[in-house]
Amino acid sequence: MGRATRAGVITTILTAGCLLWILAMAPKASAIPAFARKYQTSCTTCHNDYPELNDFGEAFKRNGFKFPKDDDSFVKEPPVLLGAKAQKEAFPNTIYPGELPGSIPISFRYSGNFNYNSKQPDAIVAAGGFTPRTDLFVPNTVTMIAAGSFGQNISFWIDDDLSTVGSGADGGLGDGYLKFDVGHSIGLPNKALNVRFGQFELDLPFTQARTIYPTGYDVFGETSVAVQPGGGLTATANNPFAIGDVQRGVELGGYANNGNFAWSAALNNGTGADPSLTGRNTKDVYVRVSQKFNLERDSQSRNAVQAAGATGPRDHTSIRLGGFYYYGTNESNFASGQFGFGGTIKDPFYRAGADLRFKYRNMELFGVGMIGHDSNHIVDQGAQTINAGPAVKYTGGFAGSNFWIHPWLIAYMRYDFVNSTPDFINGTPPSQYKTRNRFSPGFQVLVRANIKIIGEYQYTYNQPYFDPAATTTPYFRPNSFVSGIDYVF
Repeated sequence: MGRATRAGVITTILTAGCLLWILAMAPKASAIPAFARKYQTSCTTCHNDYPELNDFGEAFKRNGFKFPKDDDSFVKEPPVLLGAKAQKEAFPNTIYPGELPGSIPISFRYSGNFNYNSKQPDAIVAAGGFTPRTDLFVPNTVTMIAAGSFGQNISFWIDDDLSTVGSGADGGLGDGYLKFDVGHSIGLPNKALNVRFGQFELDLPFTQARTIYPTGYDVFGETSVAVQPGGGLTATANNPFAIGDVQRGVELGGYANNGNFAWSAALNNGTGADPSLTGRNTKDVYVRVSQKFNLERDSQSRNAVQAAGATGPRDHTSIRLGGFYYYGTNESNFASGQFGFGGTIKDPFYRAGADLRFKYRNMELFGVGMIGHDSNHIVDQGAQTINAGPAVKYTGGFAGSNFWIHPWLIAYMRYDFVNSTPDFINGTPPSQYKTRNRFSPGFQVLVRANIKIIGEYQYTYNQPYFDPAATTTPYFRPNSFVSGIDYVF
């Protein structure tokens, strides 16, 4: 063995030894999820059915990932102080003191499904569209989550899909942001004005990124594509924007009336996590407001963070009403000489919607209605003119209910629909009618507070297919049943 080889082996051994020592000395680094470890409490403190937040979890999130009251008395792992408390009095002549979490605030989430699909017609199989009836286990995602606070008024969140839909498949960053409570600095009530910047999901009435269901909300993933008129004419509306995608930007928001009224206003790129999807340089605006009406009859329960009953803490009986509006401009960039001219055509668009959520004991009802509207232009290649064209429009939404049979057994039903004439004419996706709908009954079983089994049947809309033996267009429903496991640690 040469001198260089021996040196490499020795270096490798020493490096490995140092890494093992660091891991061994790390204080309880494996005892996560991070917040359960920090407070030595169950996941059910903040979740009725993770990742959905209960009333306490909502208050915990609003408070910068700290307990709403007497946080210091509940913390079991004190933070690492970055400076002395006396530095607060000396500011701005010194760096304002902060803190780091007492341990590495990292958690992991894994989900994998068993799929059962409807039998495909022979004509679809013959055309090369074969889909296996069953797949015994489909790895879905492995996600790393880091979240916490850097002191009294700064919180952070990072989640990254380490892999998605299969072995070795690349994932990507979901949310990654810092959030500051700036209201207290200018004399406003606590949490009345926050600023968040980075990459984050918009303040949607129901989260698409952290839904409890195995599939997202169809209308939140809808995009707009114009019908091409042909005959030398070209429609410019081709907008890949989906309101459920994460965005990069800055958001102002706040909570009033003990968190019952919430508002947010975001300025963002509008291009999602991958700005290469579109070539536009404009910025978009998103606004949301909501009001929660607490219907608890007992004043003590009504004013508490969570209501209380004979079986212990629970969510308040309440109705939440909200509305949201998104405005942006899609840009179509034409190279010099294309269609006889070059330049940029701007097509403004908006998304507007309303939402409702009703909670009563062990039942939850919810719904969202949304409309989409994209301006459109028609390019006449022969005349080399650009004129306003028919707008691209769609409506959609979802409604559903969750019912807790037991605290560990939840049954649900969800209905999704998207009504889009341009989608129907373009055949993307193909459907028998311009309304695409889906019924999704299902169940979830919390085996432990951090482990659950899911099951969901998806009854979908009819899709046409070609059969040379048929005299009329045949249709097929690609229904499926999904079951699987989901756990965090």
